[in-house]
Amino acid sequence: MGSVSNQEFPGVCKTEEDEGPSTEEDSQSFHGVGICKWFNVRMGFGFLSMTDREGVPLDEPVDVFVHQSKLHMEGFRSLKEGEAAEFTFKKSSKGLESQKVTGPGGIHCVGSERRPKGKKVQKRRSKGDRCYNCGGLDHHAKECKLPPQPKKCHFCQSIDHMVANCPIKAQQSSPGSQGKPSPLKGDEELSHTAPPPETSD
Repeated sequence: MGSVSNQEFPGVCKTEEDEGPSTEEDSQSFHGVGICKWFNVRMGFGFLSMTDREGVPLDEPVDVFVHQSKLHMEGFRSLKEGEAAEFTFKKSSKGLESQKVTGPGGIHCVGSERRPKGKKVQKRRSKGDRCYNCGGLDHHAKECKLPPQPKKCHFCQSIDHMVANCPIKAQQSSPGSQGKPSPLKGDEELSHTAPPPETSD
């Protein structure tokens, strides 16, 4: 997409070599018709592809810069690629810049369905919904049909302790276990074994 500053129009906007220093023409406003060539919704600018200037069809489309502040519409201002537009524009030191952009006949611009993605628009990752009352996967605790269940360890599902005191989790996280589960140990194993016999001297 080359520079548009040196593009010529029939009877208007001659090149700088032809016209010498800036003239009144630089501040004049013209009317154009075309479509949106592309528009970056995050940055808020793009280019129009002008096909008609002052009612005269152009042999080749000409690029005209467009900023979201120049769009005639409500809410989030943007343009959809290929959207028809009417606009006023002027020649500046940077090229052709739109001054006011509307839809055909002066109606509001349609705009793009896209919206800029930011930190606030991030989607929450699903962690696998589960009922905290019974552990079921098909509902949440507020929808659970069972009466309140006793609290249990989230790691091994035992009602004898909480996850902070889970002997299985502690053993798996120790360096020697290498993350392999092993039979129950700790408080639960001690509760199932008989105390050693006492010997008298």
